[in-house]
Amino acid sequence: MEIAEAIFPILVILALGIATAVLSRMVKVNPIVGYLFLGMVVSAVRPELLSAGGTVHLLAELGVVFLLFDIGLHFSAAHVRREAGDIFGFGPLQVGASAILIGGCAWALGLSAIAALVVGTTLALSSTAIVAGVIADRRQQNCPVALTAIAILIFQDVAAIFLLILTSTPANSSAFPAMLAALVKTVVAIAVALLSARFIVRPLFAILSRHGGEEVFTATALLIALAAGWSAAMVGLSMTLGAFLGGMMVAESPFKASVRSEIGPFRGLLVSFFFLSTGASLDRAVITSAWAGIVVMAVGIIALKSAGNILASLAFRWSVPGSIQLGVLMAGGSEFAFVVFAMPGVRARVGDATVAQLIAAVALTLAATPALAYIGRNIAGRLRTRATRKMQTEMVPQGKINPVIIVGMGDVGRTIADALEEFDIGYDAVERDGPRLRDAIADGYNASFGDASDARLWRAFDLGGRQFSVMTASSIAAARDWTPSSLALYPGPSPALGDTHRRRGRAAQ
Repeated sequence: MEIAEAIFPILVILALGIATAVLSRMVKVNPIVGYLFLGMVVSAVRPELLSAGGTVHLLAELGVVFLLFDIGLHFSAAHVRREAGDIFGFGPLQVGASAILIGGCAWALGLSAIAALVVGTTLALSSTAIVAGVIADRRQQNCPVALTAIAILIFQDVAAIFLLILTSTPANSSAFPAMLAALVKTVVAIAVALLSARFIVRPLFAILSRHGGEEVFTATALLIALAAGWSAAMVGLSMTLGAFLGGMMVAESPFKASVRSEIGPFRGLLVSFFFLSTGASLDRAVITSAWAGIVVMAVGIIALKSAGNILASLAFRWSVPGSIQLGVLMAGGSEFAFVVFAMPGVRARVGDATVAQLIAAVALTLAATPALAYIGRNIAGRLRTRATRKMQTEMVPQGKINPVIIVGMGDVGRTIADALEEFDIGYDAVERDGPRLRDAIADGYNASFGDASDARLWRAFDLGGRQFSVMTASSIAAARDWTPSSLALYPGPSPALGDTHRRRGRAAQ
């Protein structure tokens, strides 16, 4: 009977969550918005289902842990070294610029200097759960904007630890010793993770691959994610940072792809519980009585944070389209704001009424993050499209032509483009599907519109000057349309390749 009572909340939430996800997609609304709204409704009707300390609340916390573990799977030690500039340079600059703009506005509106600093720094953080989820849903994990966003979020997770120490320290005490201890613990945790990856995790998975079954592999992945988060929490760090380091440990092994496939379903399901809990934490009375002020706050947070993010991006010499896309993507608030604003010292300095409105405004920015990501991507795509059209109208050659041309910018085309960029090999891409082209341009790929079966296109793109042309379409009919026209125009060997006698316009399917 006790087991049945414990399972009942999960059954109800699962059924409602499935219905919410389906209805959200039917009306073309991101499921995150639906989950937040569902959390508010459930907390009003049956608050015990989402009570703090309950089963659903525990699953929500685990959802964030698994999400950070999955992110860590993309960040091996070599990757962190490559992204060190973004983590330790771009991250502090982004947080600092946004904190100054938001904190300065809060100070101008009447908050004390200390309260404004806390509010500005807290609101400068972004939601790792939502931003990473949006990136994964849009399959942008390998795009420069996504990689930089994740790097900034890593810094923010570490910065959040120090902010929590600062806000929880009594006014008559010094926070410096605690912050120094947290810094030392963070460095030690990273070192332990790297050593464990080499001497424990890799040999362990090698043994499991030979002698373990699928269920053992899954259980081991879950064990590493939970153990890393638990270990970090036990030494005073955040569980999210520990889970990320756990993912990094697995990323050092050749088994990360298998672990990702095992952990994926758990991550997606449990993260939905997190959004439900977030919706349940909102004060409905405050939302009803002060909704106009909350909307203004949310818009102000998004506008100021976008401006700070864009300025930081431009300072790092990003292009204008890339700066806008990254700035708007990171313009929402963070779930960490709920923790900071719940601190008694923060509530006393800021005021209970203002804190309640800020929490609701942050929740509104969380719900708006998927739409903001779409808006930023669309604006960046339009700007890049205009730049591409301008370059296409220039008839004077500019430098050496790129050696590779890619036909089709689906998943395969993007993968090839990512590999070429990794080795500093120039390419041009052609795509005839409008939405696919728009998304590719928005994500920073060097793509243009064109129909591969039109022989006139190859003169415009100077196929004769290319060393390789790669066709990514899996359609035999498309290959039949494209190959004869290209070989008819450029049948001879390429002089640029000397004695290799490769054909110009060589096709790889």
